[in-house]
Amino acid sequence: MLYKHFLLPLSLLSLNALAEVEYKLVIDQAQHHLGNVSVTFPKSAQAHLDIKLPDWRTGRYEVLNLANGIRYFNATDQKGNPLSWHKIDKSTWRVNIDNPTEIKVSYQVYANELGMRARHIDDSHAFIDASGFFMFSESFRHEPVLVDLDVPKQWRSVSGMDFAHDKHSFSAPNYDVLVDSPIETGINELHKFSVDGREYELVIWGQGNYDVEKMLIDLKKLVKTGTLIWHDYPYQRYVFMVHATSGARGATEHLNSTIIQRHRDSFAKRKDYVGFISTAAHEFIHTWNVKAYRPAGLVPYDYINPNYSDLLWLSEGSTSYLEDYLLLSAGITTASEFFENLTRTLNTHFATPGRQVQSAAHSSFDKWINQGGDHGKNYSTNIYREGSLISMALDIDLLANSDGEVSYRDVHKQLYKHFKLPNKFTSDDVKVILQQISGQDYGAWWEAHVNAPLNLDIQLLLDKVGLEYVHPEGAKPIANLQVEAKSTGQLLTLTHVARDSSAWQAGLTSGDKIVAFNGNHVRETLADSLSYFKGNDKVRVDFIRRDKLMSTQVILDSDFDKPKVVRAISSPSASQQKLFKAWTGIAHPASK
Repeated sequence: MLYKHFLLPLSLLSLNALAEVEYKLVIDQAQHHLGNVSVTFPKSAQAHLDIKLPDWRTGRYEVLNLANGIRYFNATDQKGNPLSWHKIDKSTWRVNIDNPTEIKVSYQVYANELGMRARHIDDSHAFIDASGFFMFSESFRHEPVLVDLDVPKQWRSVSGMDFAHDKHSFSAPNYDVLVDSPIETGINELHKFSVDGREYELVIWGQGNYDVEKMLIDLKKLVKTGTLIWHDYPYQRYVFMVHATSGARGATEHLNSTIIQRHRDSFAKRKDYVGFISTAAHEFIHTWNVKAYRPAGLVPYDYINPNYSDLLWLSEGSTSYLEDYLLLSAGITTASEFFENLTRTLNTHFATPGRQVQSAAHSSFDKWINQGGDHGKNYSTNIYREGSLISMALDIDLLANSDGEVSYRDVHKQLYKHFKLPNKFTSDDVKVILQQISGQDYGAWWEAHVNAPLNLDIQLLLDKVGLEYVHPEGAKPIANLQVEAKSTGQLLTLTHVARDSSAWQAGLTSGDKIVAFNGNHVRETLADSLSYFKGNDKVRVDFIRRDKLMSTQVILDSDFDKPKVVRAISSPSASQQKLFKAWTGIAHPASK
């Protein structure tokens, strides 16, 4: 493996340079989600050693309180004599040392949090992200590590790390590589392939309706696309880990691998498969954007305290944006699927009142505390969606102003070239790159669209590449309440009321249970209930709040029964066709 980005100056290494930290995980109560960990730290002459379990894991900007699964902590010296210890905070154990000695700590881990993608053990496998299992000390964070697994004999262990002395042991140059190199061990299927001299593995845990051959064909296409943006690859070997599960969803990027979790029956349909391969593309791009270069606030990782950055929209949203380009350019997805995904992004953006309140920079910094739900939708925004739209706007603007010669991909090419770890970049660095590649000052643009809530003229932007954003033919006007509701028995319970909408102004709020409109009992869905009205109709809404029947008057809004869609215009100009191809890598659908 190529770990050169993680080599630090000798002055930063501990005095016990090259002394190995040894980890061992024993899984003999898998059905109870339990594992026993021991860690041997090199000899230390300190008065005490602070030993920590991360409070969050890379790729998920959220405090996870991982130490809550630790029990039976114990510490001994190199002769096996007990050492005194006490906790100094929720994630740190302080071990007292009387004389220079190696320190061995042991503890039990409860691992039943599959969806967090930090730790999970059951009778068929274990997913081991070091942040959920393996404690560390800042004193030895930069030392080489060895991991030994004692697992059921029929299990297979796979990781982006190098194997050590057997098929269940791995080595890494330091803790930072270990914590960014998860291990999947258990009953799984493994497929290996090579592309352009680099080695790849696809390991799948769980049974599902996936087509392995289709996955392998498209993954081979995908991994060839790196040079469409960057000049080289930051790895020599890469592992795609897939969990076909009953409940957990999501994915996480890592230094040398990714973990993708999907419902076991959500692979076969074309829409579901595109969701899978898009996720794989997203995490693949992260191998550069985040793992090879990342914003200043994220360098180095602080595994105990949050790492703040106002550029998470670039780390995550740009990745979401670029994934569609790679898939389309590689022929994995079609132009129609590209338009459908852009349609979803735009429709969700415009249906989120929080877009008018919170900027992408603000949302990035507050990612650690941003919440979903009714209030979140009304007052917050999303780094993935807003970052994707900012990236698209920059991309099309750069292309239009350079006759297709300069694109947003060049920004990421320069970030990779000049800011590989341990370097780091700031917003000012990005603006300098934009000016260098375009000859234009993007300072005012940045203030208007990144530091302030995003307010793009989408139609003007899309017109440059021969697209339009319109309601489809046959769309009919309907009444709309600008709320979201779910059926709960004989009632419709509001789950979201759009800020400043007529329903909002009338006093309706999330949690209200609508009983009737104009005295007529609600139907099974909100759409059915409103189908008898027109926009601007004044209706009486009877609802229950705090178990009390209440009423209010609402003037219904107007909408269409079919949402807007992104589609190609029928007669694009030569300039539009040229920019579309420079933008997507394929010809405009209406090209002759």
